[in-house]
Amino acid sequence: MRVLGEPTPEAMELLKTGVELEDGIARFNRIFEAGGEGANRWYNVTLSEGRNREVRRMFEAVGVQVSRLMRVRYGPVQLPPGLKRGLWRELELPEVTLLLKTLTPPKKPEKSGT
Repeated sequence: MRVLGEPTPEAMELLKTGVELEDGIARFNRIFEAGGEGANRWYNVTLSEGRNREVRRMFEAVGVQVSRLMRVRYGPVQLPPGLKRGLWRELELPEVTLLLKTLTPPKKPEKSGT
């Protein structure tokens, strides 16, 4: 993602620990600077979930405007750089296997002692 300006160290810490949004607390699992010059800075961020416009709202909450977002992966599956908006490709078998390994099986209900 690209932002206009540079978040303060305090803002970066808040983005990692949790920002209060109208639909609850949101935080990045991972965030690190990925370069940039002048007014623009690039960051790589990772979320566990993807609520509506969550990345933009999180940065707005700390006073920074997001100017560009690019999804680069879903879970463990890297998206090819040339995959344009609205297009898709079938997953290769190793990708499907990796994706299935990341899924958590539903918890079984505990049996009562009666």
